[in-house]
Amino acid sequence: MGMVLGKITVATPKYQVLHSTDDYEIRQYSPSVAAEVTYDPSELKGNKDGGFTILANYIGAMGNPRNTKTEKIDMTAPVITKAEKIDMTAPVVTKDSGERVTMQFILPEKYKKAEEAPKPVDERVVIKEEGERKYGVVGFSGVANEAVVKEKVDKLKKDLERDGYKVAGEFVLARYNPPWTLPPFRTNEVMIPVE
Repeated sequence: MGMVLGKITVATPKYQVLHSTDDYEIRQYSPSVAAEVTYDPSELKGNKDGGFTILANYIGAMGNPRNTKTEKIDMTAPVITKAEKIDMTAPVVTKDSGERVTMQFILPEKYKKAEEAPKPVDERVVIKEEGERKYGVVGFSGVANEAVVKEKVDKLKKDLERDGYKVAGEFVLARYNPPWTLPPFRTNEVMIPVE
């Protein structure tokens, strides 16, 4: 019942709040290891979130883990989506580069280096290290549809620039809850890298 009402029961990335306003926070995230998959949504029945199943299979969230150690890896939150264009719908970690999408799961903190994580059986899954990152972040509840995300990104960019921060890349959409969580109880964040 807790997840239906938005309770986050999995590990989340560590960060330090460097600055906080009524509109946003500036956060410094620690280095991490991630599993990611890049795909053309048309190969997955047009589903931009289709990479979720591939990554969930790698960690063993949907049965036996699809990695060389057959080691079950704990799910973490958020599922992050990185986009090249605002009009992309955001999944776990998803980068939209034209026709291709990259979705990413941040692996549990026990994996400090990419080589420490179990090797994927599915060659579409890539394990990579994410260095320390700094983001301007705004949180919101509800469904993270394209219109809402675009509105949040536009406002956050304006707020950051107004306060003298230099935007250093495209936004990331972080979704913390499973799809069966009631929309008013969902935790979402738009994150924009800053210098």
